[in-house]
Amino acid sequence: MKNKSIIEVMDVNFYYGQFRALTDITMDFEKNRVTALIGPSGCGKSTLLRLLNRMNDLIDGSRVEGQVIFEDKNIYAADVDPVEVRRRIGMVFQKPNPFPKSIFDNITYGPKLHGVKKRSDIEQLVEVSLKQSVLWEEVKDILNRSAMTLSGGQQQRLCIARALAMKPDVLLMDEPTSALDPISTAKIEELIDELRENYTIIIVTHNMQQAARISGMTGFFYLGKLIEFSSTEKIFTNPEKKQTEDYITGRFG
Repeated sequence: MKNKSIIEVMDVNFYYGQFRALTDITMDFEKNRVTALIGPSGCGKSTLLRLLNRMNDLIDGSRVEGQVIFEDKNIYAADVDPVEVRRRIGMVFQKPNPFPKSIFDNITYGPKLHGVKKRSDIEQLVEVSLKQSVLWEEVKDILNRSAMTLSGGQQQRLCIARALAMKPDVLLMDEPTSALDPISTAKIEELIDELRENYTIIIVTHNMQQAARISGMTGFFYLGKLIEFSSTEKIFTNPEKKQTEDYITGRFG
């Protein structure tokens, strides 16, 4: 059964200066669904991901044509606050990037900036976010310790908790396990599976097995174009385009 779309990308072109990084992208992302974006390096996957919460705004000379509709509003409309967009559409990056602060302060930094002041609310938010990212049991007794003392896998789960503390609707993940060992990767994949109940997750991954394991929908990108977008099962077992099949079977990429 098809879920309701939470984000719709309509006729989007994206430029870095004169270079067109994305061409005529139209796709929609269903609510409470994991969508994987796959394709060789430099094909536009991460550019599209950052486009969905206006992170590309921070790059000089970049520009967008087309619309990105999030809950019935174009996020690129003149009256839309990009900071609010980023609160509702959170992001987790390839390399864990905790702040050089305590574990507790990593989680509370964003909510405090957005006006959460009551100590009991803040403490509850920390506990809930860390439980959601399956990190609470490991860190509940060391919340005042620097986040930098955690392992890479723990740091990445902390970054997920930090994003969840902002109570987003959508979580964007840019190759969140590529810097991690297999055990940490498995933990994050399990976590993604659990988070899907309450969040919409869009993940860029180089790991096709990972895309096959965790996503319900998959988009295959090549040279800035969306070649094929369908259920993950169809993409991996019966793709419509020869290009998709060649990539999946390892003939190129």
